[in-house]
Amino acid sequence: MNLHALRLFHVIASTGSVTRASETLNISQPAITAQIKKFEKELSFALFKPQGRGIALTDAGEELALLAKRLFAVEQQIEQFTQDYVNGTNGSIRLAATYLPAHFLIPTWIAKFKQQYEQVEMVITTTNSSDALKQLLNVDVDMAIYGGITEAYPDTIRTEELFQDELWFVVAPHHPYANLQISLSEMMKEPFVMREEGSSTRERLLSLCRTYNTPAPTISLQFNGLHEAIQAVIAGYGANFVSSLVVREYVERGELCRVYVEGIHLKNSIAICTRKNEPLSASAANLIQMIRQNPYTM
Repeated sequence: MNLHALRLFHVIASTGSVTRASETLNISQPAITAQIKKFEKELSFALFKPQGRGIALTDAGEELALLAKRLFAVEQQIEQFTQDYVNGTNGSIRLAATYLPAHFLIPTWIAKFKQQYEQVEMVITTTNSSDALKQLLNVDVDMAIYGGITEAYPDTIRTEELFQDELWFVVAPHHPYANLQISLSEMMKEPFVMREEGSSTRERLLSLCRTYNTPAPTISLQFNGLHEAIQAVIAGYGANFVSSLVVREYVERGELCRVYVEGIHLKNSIAICTRKNEPLSASAANLIQMIRQNPYTM
């Protein structure tokens, strides 16, 4: 079917005359008339009939006009979708995040983003650092928001650091080490409550022990979530090594206390990870740009 001729017919049917269609399309009336006659010949039935000094749709023309109206309405929807997708106002984002940014940063980021880009669908997976990187490498997600430092990122991964926070040793207020300065070897004698294997902070603690040739601590309790691990320490059991983002408010309220370990001043990196040499969708690029403008939301 000649879609150009169908469009001419649609405009005539919508405006009610060849004259108005000519003005709308900026095409001469004779050219439109010739195209319509050719189109009617192709279809093997008439689309218009004389009516007074003008024209009217035939019964077949009425039916075709309804179908053409639907067709070109869908075309407009496709054009709008394409424009929105290119601008990032439509589309989808698949995001993997480690527990730190997932609980303490991403909710605020996403709320702000969705206020501006409501139509963008988002799927967010919270996991540990090892799995977040694996999902990114396997193309299961478009980006990963990472809290921590891996020993080495693969060459295919691009990282952009947003900011750094401190890593603290914390205990309950009644703990004998609360607010004191002690050696690393003394600190490592305490039982620790930590996240599961694959957690970046847990790996940092073990790496710290290797660096200073200190025996690794006994991890007496292990949880899959940050909140559970912190609550166990608040309840009075063991110590934790954790991002200051997680426990700063607990320390300020007196529910936890820091332990100052001699010579240890470690930082934690909050970073966006994407795949190199692979363009991001406009919606994903918009999210990253918004995060860059205000990365620290606590």
